[in-house]
Amino acid sequence: MATIAGQGNSAGIAGAEKATGAEGNQATKNSNQSPRVRRPLPLPEPLRNPRQLHYSVPYELEDAISPPALPKRNKSSPPHRQPEPVRYLTDCLSPVPEVLRLPDPISDLSSSEPSSAHSGYWDYYRNSRTAALLEGVTAYLNFFGPKKPRYYCPTDEEIMATPQLLFVDGTFAELAQELADFIQIGDQVRPLLAQEQNDEALEAIVKASHALNSAPEKDFTGAYNLLIHLVLQSDDPKKYLPTVCGNLLKPITSSPAHGFTLAANALSTIFNLLQPSNPLRYNVFLQIVRFIRQHSQFEVLKPRLKNLDGWFAAWKSDEEDKRKLYVEVSDTAAESGDEDEAYHYLLKAIGTFDREDQDDLSSEEAQKLSLKAIRMALLSPTRFDFQDLRALPAVQALGDSQPIYSQLLDIFTEQDLEDYNDFNEEHKGWLEKEGLDHEKLQRKMRLLTFASLAASTPNREIPYAKIAERLQIPIEEIEHWTIDVIRAKLVEGRLSQQQKVFLVHRTTYRVFGEKQWRELGTRVDQWKSVVDRLLTVVRKAQADVEAQREREQQELEKKLANANISGGHGGRHKGGKQQQQRTDEDD
Repeated sequence: MATIAGQGNSAGIAGAEKATGAEGNQATKNSNQSPRVRRPLPLPEPLRNPRQLHYSVPYELEDAISPPALPKRNKSSPPHRQPEPVRYLTDCLSPVPEVLRLPDPISDLSSSEPSSAHSGYWDYYRNSRTAALLEGVTAYLNFFGPKKPRYYCPTDEEIMATPQLLFVDGTFAELAQELADFIQIGDQVRPLLAQEQNDEALEAIVKASHALNSAPEKDFTGAYNLLIHLVLQSDDPKKYLPTVCGNLLKPITSSPAHGFTLAANALSTIFNLLQPSNPLRYNVFLQIVRFIRQHSQFEVLKPRLKNLDGWFAAWKSDEEDKRKLYVEVSDTAAESGDEDEAYHYLLKAIGTFDREDQDDLSSEEAQKLSLKAIRMALLSPTRFDFQDLRALPAVQALGDSQPIYSQLLDIFTEQDLEDYNDFNEEHKGWLEKEGLDHEKLQRKMRLLTFASLAASTPNREIPYAKIAERLQIPIEEIEHWTIDVIRAKLVEGRLSQQQKVFLVHRTTYRVFGEKQWRELGTRVDQWKSVVDRLLTVVRKAQADVEAQREREQQELEKKLANANISGGHGGRHKGGKQQQQRTDEDD
């Protein structure tokens, strides 16, 4: 049989084991994840106490010092000899340095003080384990050096880039005959292979390959790997891959608990073994998306969707193929409850219609997808921006074929609650007929009207009365709607209970067209005038400071000049007196 190697999960099935853990056997899962425990050395019969035997090296410690593994026996003992059974405790004891003796590991037990024989046994046991540990640490340091190794975990991109390999041994005829015997059509295939009719033999094998879904779980992966190898070795894999992928989308009867993982691995193997530029990858990935949708495991596929644009370029897919895959991904996300991803890929699908071809924009498929996107956007409790939707040419083309939907979309894009109520009165009963919830739409329209009111208020203060009037609610409910609009991240601000106003800190424009540019220009002019006045005040203050500084400088200079003049006369008079005095004394 064929075996598989590598981690290539570019088809989006990495983590399939994790995704189906809930449906697997929990007991089996726990047993597979149980830590390894070293058994203690054998004890003589008198000391076989289960309570005292549970003393083993923890799994973390055992794993932390490998590679290389801890030595399990004395190096001096021949490899072919088995250790002799322990007969007496004195036979176990060996001279061990005193520094290796550790505290008694069972001193915390509630039993009485252990006997000397028992303590001697555990002295030997812990010392021998310590010696082995030190020997293992020495080998570890020689292997890695003194620095702690960095345990490498590959990223998703590296996992996707890792090639997936199949190791097979034998000729095409030998492998085909082996697989045919496994699915019990060996007698039918043998004469075809003898006549070197390999294509006919492979066709018979693929036609009967549905039997692999009931193969034992231990043989499932190997058998499918061998089938995939034979198909990819043929001259026309496209002829057989739809049948193989279709079988994998069917239930795996031999392993209901792990069927998703087994089939997901097989589909990933097919995808990864194809060349990155092979257009057949598109068909295989489309089957993978349908398989994910069938099992409601969109989170497994979601991280791989970022590669779609690159894959489309490598496969040279046309717009129709892109649209087909985008719609499939959108439906898969919607059924899994991921509304944001569903809406995102639905818009990408609508964007594949040719904007220059009016017939393509007004086609039945374009109208169907456009109406679906409008309904999804209107009914979403978290979506308040409709500009990206209305900007699509296919959605704009609904103005001729679906004018009511187009009018409703325009109202939610840039109009307010009063316009919505007028629309509802004009087309009474239309919302119920189309399955649109009036209560949800009216609530969203109130929040959007609040956002428009905040954006159009130049002084950033909205009186309670004006809010109640525009939202058509009593004043007592203003606080409730204020909390809702802030929670929706449409407006930031706070209520002033004393002034009975809502102070706007930040707001979001629903649309940004000519009107909004004018409002922005008006606010910029207002800000400019405020800055000009501020600059005038600052310049005047600077001039006053300079003038005051000059006056103080002049006054200081005058004082210094006066001080110098008066000081000079006094000095000469005093000096004259001293000189006269000295003259008199000399006489």
